[in-house]
Amino acid sequence: MTSTGLRRDELAAFLRSRRARLRPAEVGLPDGVRRRTPGLRRQEVAQLAGMSVDYYVRLEQGRGPHPSRQVLAALARALLLTRDEREYLFRVAGESPPPAVGPSREVGAGLRHFIDAMAETPAYLVDASYQILAWNRLATYFVGDLATVPPEDRNMVRWMFRQPATDTHWTDPDLLRFTRSSVADLRAAYGRYPHDPGLRQLVTELLGTSPRFAGLWAEHDVEERRPVVKRVPHPDLGPLEFECRVLHVPETDQRLIVYVPEPGSPTHTVFRRLAERVRS
Repeated sequence: MTSTGLRRDELAAFLRSRRARLRPAEVGLPDGVRRRTPGLRRQEVAQLAGMSVDYYVRLEQGRGPHPSRQVLAALARALLLTRDEREYLFRVAGESPPPAVGPSREVGAGLRHFIDAMAETPAYLVDASYQILAWNRLATYFVGDLATVPPEDRNMVRWMFRQPATDTHWTDPDLLRFTRSSVADLRAAYGRYPHDPGLRQLVTELLGTSPRFAGLWAEHDVEERRPVVKRVPHPDLGPLEFECRVLHVPETDQRLIVYVPEPGSPTHTVFRRLAERVRS
């Protein structure tokens, strides 16, 4: 879309609405005591975006010049726009939205509630680089208490390839398929986000520390994750068998990983007991 698609009135209304919804504290500004209306002042948005107050005022009045992509990006940052809102801002300004720089790590409140509501099912959410973003209580029996783990070390792929060569992970056919599929999915994400420093750092690190990862990476397999049956000899819960379902969240390119046992199976019984333990 070119600059001829600029919709000044819509752009002005959108900027006003996004400014009105923000509290000063959300952007690191003092609240003050003499605010007649909710939201940020125009001069505060201009300051945060690094532009003159006059320029921003004219944008909100629908009479400003065509904003550049740099100006739009600055406004998106200043107004704390979500990915969808940023895309909309660019489109009403007559510009093509910029490609996503990296995997989204925004977790909506509804999705968090949904994960917590699966009281008898271990579930956790990962971004496209397999960074764990959210989890429920039952998931901690499988991924550990992540509240005690630094956020930068909550990566599933890194965990997989830290397993010693003698670990049963490398002899179990189901786990090997799971690992191979995860690497192929990671390569797909690497193609979608070629400029993301976190993904590049993760791949570079694993290429240098894990010959197994390097071998799988060199095969150039690309695919999105599919469900697999996992058989886990859990040290505390005994042998478990469940389907590992991977549910895609399209708006954020995230994956919700859910452990689904067969109804009435011994694993189903174990999960129900765990849920009762958590509730008590």
